[in-house]
Amino acid sequence: MDLRQLAALTAVADAGSFSAAARRLHTVQSNVSTHVARLERELGATLVDRSTGALTDEGEVAVARARRISHELEALRADIESMLHQVSGAVRLGCIGTVSRWLVPRLLELMGERHPLVHVVVVDATTTSLLPQVMADSLDLAVVNVPIAPGELATEPLFDEERIILAPHGHPLATRDRVTLEDLAQHPLLLEPRGTAFRDVLDDEMARHGLTVRPQAEIDGIRLLTFLAYEGFGAAVVPATAARGDESVCRRVRVDGLTPRSVGLATLRRGRLSAPARAVRTAVRDLVAATGREGVQVTLTS
Repeated sequence: MDLRQLAALTAVADAGSFSAAARRLHTVQSNVSTHVARLERELGATLVDRSTGALTDEGEVAVARARRISHELEALRADIESMLHQVSGAVRLGCIGTVSRWLVPRLLELMGERHPLVHVVVVDATTTSLLPQVMADSLDLAVVNVPIAPGELATEPLFDEERIILAPHGHPLATRDRVTLEDLAQHPLLLEPRGTAFRDVLDDEMARHGLTVRPQAEIDGIRLLTFLAYEGFGAAVVPATAARGDESVCRRVRVDGLTPRSVGLATLRRGRLSAPARAVRTAVRDLVAATGREGVQVTLTS
């Protein structure tokens, strides 16, 4: 087994066919076919269905391992280069949209000052989308909503922020400065779907008081929830940092007794972050600490 065989199999998985994989690897199709066939003989299993170009179940397992091996090799090169010279290499950071809006510009500036040879690739997505990418080693680390279910990922807390109601003017809740959990139960709301950390904490909080929320719509994405509220579609439960639009359109309403939203940094439990990834993690921590609690919360009028 050698790295060329693993690279050929991964290219087939990504490109969907042997011919497309060859173009991606800048070689001929026969070379890709030979490498995959040799790997199959060594493993004693068919990894690619030749009739469709799709991976078999065994192929899926092999590709997942191959990606991890490739990622570790990249980390090895980056670590040694960073020990001999400056910290350098690529880092893939995931970040939820409501945080990336204020964190990413500062992070890129700080990394440029501290480690100009580190190339940061940022993926802006929902927690639901980011977590599988961290588990698959497609991302080195990700800023996400926490808590998350126990498993392959480890998380460390970054900050908490207030959950509020963002209510368009004309909505009954927009007439209030603050509301109770009982008030929330009386109105259909724009919510994240069940199974997301943001929604599950809300449901748990309501259930402890014998209450439930009624979804007007369920949207996996805080930014889209916020947009819908500002478009007048309904009142949304959002973190305070999301509610920075025109106050003449929507009112920010505090909710008494509602648990804050928690944001953390997710990484794989196994393995070791590369030197450039550790540098990004340190920069994220430093920026959150420097910003302080007021920096990640919207100040609401009482």
